[in-house]
Amino acid sequence: MEASRDGYLFSDDPGRVDVDAVWGFLRESYWARGIPRETVVRAIEGSLVGGVYTEAGEQAGFARAVTDRATFAWIADVFVLEPHRGNGLGKWLMENLLGHPDLQGVRNTVLATADAHGLYSRFGFEPIDPEVFMSRRRSPEDVYGS
Repeated sequence: MEASRDGYLFSDDPGRVDVDAVWGFLRESYWARGIPRETVVRAIEGSLVGGVYTEAGEQAGFARAVTDRATFAWIADVFVLEPHRGNGLGKWLMENLLGHPDLQGVRNTVLATADAHGLYSRFGFEPIDPEVFMSRRRSPEDVYGS
């Protein structure tokens, strides 16, 4: 799946992903600090990816869905790199990822965020019912070391 807008390209082709750019961002993020490159590679390989690229093919944004493509999806690792922020690319990235044909008909789509509630609420995301959902959570330091 591909779409273009204002000199940017959205693509679900995992072969386009600049793994080093994605890893460079994620290893400094609050949710994946210190993540090993090999883990990022495995995560990309096991997910439906959405990348935003400049006309020159440089990574501008990224998101992925961990999904069975039928009933469940977990949206993860959503970001737009600093030089490309302020252009509505985060919204466009989410529109394209959630509009992907492989996610149509999915009953439960979840995500976690500490700072982008406004973005995700535009797409119908609401706080999770604590009586229904449970989580086993480990800090990045516990998983990847400090």
